[in-house]
Amino acid sequence: MAETPSTQQFEFLAKPNPSVMATLRKDGTPVTVATWYLLEGDRIRFNLDGSRVRLHHLKRDPRVSLTVLADGDWYSYVSIQGRVVEIADDPELEGIDKISRHYTGNPYPVRDQPRVDVWISIDKVHGWGATAK
Repeated sequence: MAETPSTQQFEFLAKPNPSVMATLRKDGTPVTVATWYLLEGDRIRFNLDGSRVRLHHLKRDPRVSLTVLADGDWYSYVSIQGRVVEIADDPELEGIDKISRHYTGNPYPVRDQPRVDVWISIDKVHGWGATAK
């Protein structure tokens, strides 16, 4: 059953905080990478370079974890466990531009590589520090 983040956690997740995403290799080994994300309603959106191995990981095994750290206070964080519910090509780079503007105020500068939008549902959520509830 899906958990719903608290109002405080939703507000925290709506900010352009640093985050680390974990996916699973074919042998079950976890792989983590820093990433941008965007909270959209009750789902999390990522945008990946179409050639990245983690995209293959997510297509094979939709389980994903995301830890979002408070900018400047890594003792406050929200960890999410979820699963991929949608994957779509981003040929016009609208998805990556939306996320890039959220973090930098500008469109994404790399315009010559295929991009893919990935949305995950939130199955579990845990907060610590300022986001504990």
